[in-house]
Amino acid sequence: MVLDKIAIRRLHKLCVLIVALFVLGGCATLDLNPLRIPDDLTGIQTKKVGDVAISVAILTDEQARTHFGANLGKSGLQALWISVRNGSPYNLWFIRNTVDPDFYSADEAAMLLKNQIPRGEFEHIRQYYRDESIRILMRSEMITEGFVFLPRAVGGRYVDIRLAQDAFQADIQRQTVVADTVSTRANSYLEVRAGFALPLPDGDFDYERLDTEKTYGGMPLPDLDIYELRSALEDLPCCATEALGEENGDPLNIVIVGEATDVLNSLSRSGWSFTHRITLRSIRRVVGAAISDASYPVAPVSSLYAFGRKQDFALQRARESIAQRNHMRLWLAPFLHEGRQVWIGQVSRDIGIKLSLKSPSVTTHIIDPEIDLTREYLFHSLLAEGFVKRFGFVTGAFAATRSDPAYNLTGDPYFSDGLRLVVILSADPIQYNEVNNLLWEQVVPPTTEGQTKAADKNVRPIN
Repeated sequence: MVLDKIAIRRLHKLCVLIVALFVLGGCATLDLNPLRIPDDLTGIQTKKVGDVAISVAILTDEQARTHFGANLGKSGLQALWISVRNGSPYNLWFIRNTVDPDFYSADEAAMLLKNQIPRGEFEHIRQYYRDESIRILMRSEMITEGFVFLPRAVGGRYVDIRLAQDAFQADIQRQTVVADTVSTRANSYLEVRAGFALPLPDGDFDYERLDTEKTYGGMPLPDLDIYELRSALEDLPCCATEALGEENGDPLNIVIVGEATDVLNSLSRSGWSFTHRITLRSIRRVVGAAISDASYPVAPVSSLYAFGRKQDFALQRARESIAQRNHMRLWLAPFLHEGRQVWIGQVSRDIGIKLSLKSPSVTTHIIDPEIDLTREYLFHSLLAEGFVKRFGFVTGAFAATRSDPAYNLTGDPYFSDGLRLVVILSADPIQYNEVNNLLWEQVVPPTTEGQTKAADKNVRPIN
């Protein structure tokens, strides 16, 4: 009986405590200090398409916490700010699915963040999220701004903004009544499309330090025609090197022609991610990921050298394990083609990890020896998204066979036909039938380079 009274008293105290916490929780206030939009935002990018100007920016986790009063990153969210200055005579619909088909509504975002919001303020905050969300209809001669809540992307993301003319408005404008008959003008709608490669603005990415105007001291670069370009590319060194330039490393097997923003946009849209710079923090993450066989989708890429400097920036396509990824390094060349920048690069596929004293993290990747297959992978990723305007192959990289392979700086063997892939980018996506082959060098399908006669059984006549 005594135990029952003690238990009752304890239960009573517990209930009082729960009620007190419940009341206090309901009285708590949210630390909400909205940013001055767009003045407080960083990394804003703007593109103008006809009479429509589009600006975008990703909020850092700290900015999102300040503006929305909750840790969006902790709940797997990211806030994308969009501004549309619609100077056209048409109302435009914002197609949100092209940004990310998994975008979150304001109510979904509020529910995901509910445990961070004081109970008594939830409805107020949910309405605030609704009011901060961008409208879907962009009215003519108006500026429309607001946020879209997206799944959190590590390192950054490609943002595809598409605006389509209001169909009802278009139909009304196309139809004119003349003597009880309806004449319809050309069936065309205004469509606005702008792509942006947005790194998460945390200051750790090598791309954020890219300043092409200073790469060659601000000196004007020679502008080569297509014939001069081919000759110049064939005369470049075969391979990247170590810092002193005395030992050859991985072959310089790719060339991309396009302005830096176009390169980043097209590669990002094609699935390639930005990479962290080599810092103590990123090294610790590399070592931790290597030990646990975890993913680090924006892991730094070790430095190789060309034109007397390490790569200007690198990108990668990561997998679930840090041991496997496709990665590339790019250097700005000391010449232009038709007024556009030329990027020389190296691409390879990582298939494992090993210890190496040559790396600041004491670990390095093992590359796939069939290196031309990765070169083709890059080409196909750009081709699939419609960013290849012209392409071809030139000599100049290091040629090696499976029986007599070449070796990179960490002793990994590779074989290659010695050709460089040259891609001249299209700023806007185009169809396959619009792609032009420069017809320079004939490339052998890379998969067959590593196969023996035994593989011939898989190819046979129809009859």
